Amino acid sequence: MNYEKSCGAVLINDENGKIRYLIIRSKDGNYGFPKGHVEDGETEKETAMREIYEELKIKPTIIDGFKENAEYKLTDKENTIKKVTYFLAKYSNQKITIKEDELSEGSLYTYEEAMKLIKFENLKKILQKANHIVERLVKNKI
Repeated sequence: MNYEKSCGAVLINDENGKIRYLIIRSKDGNYGFPKGHVEDGETEKETAMREIYEELKIKPTIIDGFKENAEYKLTDKENTIKKVTYFLAKYSNQKITIKEDELSEGSLYTYEEAMKLIKFENLKKILQKANHIVERLVKNKI
């Protein structure tokens, strides 16, 4: 079995006192979170930050205490498993500019809207865990 490693983040926007999630839609129509391949010499967090900037042209801040992993079999590569590490990050007052050759969309959604858009169970669980942390942080004024 072959493995590919990627890193990304569940992104929250906290403008105007409302928490919304930045959800991307890939060219194949699936909704999820920005992520990409780890390059030589990069830490997981460096990869996540670089990929977010490359895909969305924003520079978020990582929120400590959240790190979740997802694994899935790649359909386009035989015998290859993709391992993805996701962090939680927040941003505000930045314009989203999607990398159009990779993404169809990058938009803000409430937690409930994001849960309806995301179809993969492993990503839904990650969003659920992230939202639990975010709710706790909101009570403590992130």
